[in-house]
Amino acid sequence: MAAASLTSALSRLSLFRFTAKPSLSSSLPFSLTPKTKELNRFRLFSMASEPKDSPANNPGLQATPDEATKGYFMQQTMFRIKDPKLSLDFYSRVLGMSLLKRLDFPEMKFSLYFLGYEDPASAPSNSVDRTVWTFSKKATIELTHNWGTESDPEFKGYHNGNSEPRGFGHIGITVDDTHKACERFERLGVEFVKKPDDGKMKGIAFIKDPDGYWIEIFDLKTIGTITAGAS
Repeated sequence: MAAASLTSALSRLSLFRFTAKPSLSSSLPFSLTPKTKELNRFRLFSMASEPKDSPANNPGLQATPDEATKGYFMQQTMFRIKDPKLSLDFYSRVLGMSLLKRLDFPEMKFSLYFLGYEDPASAPSNSVDRTVWTFSKKATIELTHNWGTESDPEFKGYHNGNSEPRGFGHIGITVDDTHKACERFERLGVEFVKKPDDGKMKGIAFIKDPDGYWIEIFDLKTIGTITAGAS
């Protein structure tokens, strides 16, 4: 019996001494090999030494655009609108945009209105050439009107992306002075989501267009200071 007890004790001692204690890496769903650890150290060093906007700190970002994309540029953002009379008034009178081109599609019963901060007096007189000229301009908005929505009592409007399920957020407009611009917007009866002095991000405002789409308002004099902590 003594021999059996001794054997049992040695067995427990052996199990205690040679059974590895669970480590952090063993509890992870992947293995931290020496190569992985070295790569992680390199990434941490890169994040500390490289600018925040560099490809090293933004996985998936291509350092050099494909040569095939040379000449690409952001040309338009499209909003579906209920009533072109209200929308054209807002974007031209309130925001100061000009109508660059209108396209009508009678068979499909919709119209497109392209607006932006370009001088329409410089547009070609030929209608086809004016279309090409319009599509050559950067950062325009395309208002799409499906005929009849403005007078349809059953039409409830479009989703603006800022209620569930959230998706699209807003466009942004640069102004000379955010506070002065918002004082004018208020006099014009524009609906605000956020005024410049509301919330944590002071100096930035959000307004709504007639269809409820959000528009961010900011100026170049203060945007750098406002976002300095995130830079």
